Amino acid sequence: METKNKLQKVLEASRNLNLVPDEKIRQVLIDLAGEAEKQADFILSENEKDLDRMAPADPKYDRLKLTPERIKGIVGDIRNVANFESPVGKVLSEKEHQNGMSIKKITVPFGVIGIIYEARPNVTFDVFALCLKSGNACVLKGGSDAIYSNQAIVSIIHSVLEKSGIDKNTVCLLGAGREEAQFMFNAHGLIDLIIPRGSQGLIDFVRKNSTIPVIETGAGICHTYFEKSGDTAKGKEIIYNAKTRRPSVCNALDCLIVDESRLTDLPELTSKLAGDNVVIYADEKSFPAIKDFYPKELLKPATEESFGTEFLSLKMAVKTVGGFDEALEHIVRYSSKHSEAIITEDAEKSNLFEKLVDAASVYTNVSTAFTDGAQFGLGAEIGISTQKLHARGPMALEELTSYKWLIEGEGQIRPK
Repeated sequence: METKNKLQKVLEASRNLNLVPDEKIRQVLIDLAGEAEKQADFILSENEKDLDRMAPADPKYDRLKLTPERIKGIVGDIRNVANFESPVGKVLSEKEHQNGMSIKKITVPFGVIGIIYEARPNVTFDVFALCLKSGNACVLKGGSDAIYSNQAIVSIIHSVLEKSGIDKNTVCLLGAGREEAQFMFNAHGLIDLIIPRGSQGLIDFVRKNSTIPVIETGAGICHTYFEKSGDTAKGKEIIYNAKTRRPSVCNALDCLIVDESRLTDLPELTSKLAGDNVVIYADEKSFPAIKDFYPKELLKPATEESFGTEFLSLKMAVKTVGGFDEALEHIVRYSSKHSEAIITEDAEKSNLFEKLVDAASVYTNVSTAFTDGAQFGLGAEIGISTQKLHARGPMALEELTSYKWLIEGEGQIRPK
């Protein structure tokens, strides 16, 4: 009953948001960015409490960890979102019926968006900023791993909302237990949409249990295909960046696919990875090509489990293929449809790859590390959708709106 009462208050707050002008929403976000800067030490100290309860070797540790630099990045994203044009009230189409009535299609908020996420306290800031700017209230269900961080962040958001005169129930942080999640999954009339952010296990759990519409996000099994015409210098840097920049995020490289004719270049392509202690699981053909060059303690034979795995750590697989078609077959079999890349100097192969690969983001000669709302010019993101209905890829302001029809007239009636 307590959870239901909380959600009813969020629903009421979401309705009231329809009357808040965008300029006021912009100012709230600007104020929040400033308050987050002022309260950085408090946020970091609470985050440290969460970190103390997690082993540094846990792949989620890096996602959980906040630093002064990361808070600066979060603050920058909030300011970017604040200054974007509101996505609400845009006229998508407009026409006049033959009887004289006006028919207009406009963008509107979803209403209440529920987010279920794991050890990623930055999501708390990002989700609130994007939801508020798009006129949505939000219900946050963070994991127990980040409970202190999330409580600190939401307390800051609540204080800014109250100072601005906006209902603090515009954002609600539920407890970290499973009972709250189960209630969300069946909260018809209280929550309009649920977005999970986290591991494939979390996403599968939400999809199987929720009776509320779900947008699947996050799980990334990402491949980079070094095609036979690929440039070695480009490939070396792209592979290194895609794997090591932030190995715990969903756009990190999981499997390097190498054309058999270029196996002699594999030692050079992977040479920088050893400096970051990247463990490589090499298949039968690539293992001999690299074994005399890569540190023995970091090189292991690949198994079937090495492919189709989102490592979220400094590990990756290497698959050898006989050509372009075989590379596509491997991607089709193991891809999560998140981000896929090709390294090639053949324009025809690039064009074919872009047309045939079914993924939210498809790259040519670029690191998959760029699949990110801020990098795509969206300010921030609420998640990266790997499905096809409504939204695909980084989801930001436009993806948090639906639409409705407005029909105006002078007493028109439809003939019998």
